[in-house]
Amino acid sequence: MIPTVDFEADGKQIGWLRLPHSVTRSAYGVIQIPIAVIQNGPGPQFLFTGGNHGDEYEGQVALTRLIQSLEPDRIRGRVIILPALNLPAAVAGTRVSPLDGGNLNRVFPGDPNGTPTWQIAHYVEEHLLPMVEVVGDFHAGGASLEYRPHMSTHFATDASPEHKALSLEIVKKLGVPHVMVFEREPKPGVLPDAAMRKGVFSFGGEFGGTAGVSTCGVAYVEEVIRRLLTIFGATDDSASDPAEPEPDLLHIFGPKAYVYAPEAGVFVPATELSQQVELGDLCGEVLFPDNPARPPVPVLFEGAGVVVCRRHPGRVERGDCVAHLAANR
Repeated sequence: MIPTVDFEADGKQIGWLRLPHSVTRSAYGVIQIPIAVIQNGPGPQFLFTGGNHGDEYEGQVALTRLIQSLEPDRIRGRVIILPALNLPAAVAGTRVSPLDGGNLNRVFPGDPNGTPTWQIAHYVEEHLLPMVEVVGDFHAGGASLEYRPHMSTHFATDASPEHKALSLEIVKKLGVPHVMVFEREPKPGVLPDAAMRKGVFSFGGEFGGTAGVSTCGVAYVEEVIRRLLTIFGATDDSASDPAEPEPDLLHIFGPKAYVYAPEAGVFVPATELSQQVELGDLCGEVLFPDNPARPPVPVLFEGAGVVVCRRHPGRVERGDCVAHLAANR
């Protein structure tokens, strides 16, 4: 990966990470992943990413606007922004890369000698994360899911008590009424685990879905970024934030938080986002318009909690996730 920006230079640079990609059409071609570096002397160091999954747009929109609006004289330190991190997927509007089928948010720490998705993950983990103190990776439900917007923070089980306490203190100040907390041993897979391995403060969240652009979700991402920059001392935001209620602290309590379609057909949900449910409650039913004499198959919740995510397309295959729950931490 060859950057066209200088990570040490003050000012505002908008350029590319050039990932060599030799194909029949272009023997010496590159994939040009957009990157911006905005820097003004010493200060806190941030990495903001969108488009980790290409069909999730709220982060892509908010970060594109940030690149256009943020000027060096408004900050201290450095802000690195990648609005379309998995560029091949972002251009295709797909969750995974059309080049290699890679799901970027499942392949960290990546492989410098792998196919494009694995090389992107490796560059983020081994070159970008060591430069920063804070990462914000902004997601949504993509084409298959709809999320109730929530903020999240991630920290390792063996992180210092100070790191855990500060992560929780900060995430509760970011202006999002629902907060998901993940505490676990880092493992291969997602970007937050890469951040844990590097000791970086990790924030993110889900801000919409259905492969559309939620204006509410974009506004949340923009507000989160504004507050992160202020809290860590990159900006002096004189506007006092209004007093807000303590956000709900939630966690995903394991495999029984997820509900899957038992048959292929049309899934008809029986619940709404934010609805509280109990073990055994009806999540929905699968109907069979191609065989209308067949009775519908009920789909039940296997745990108790609040519905934070549900299936968007009506048509399902056996094993598709149709909802998931979270519970108070």
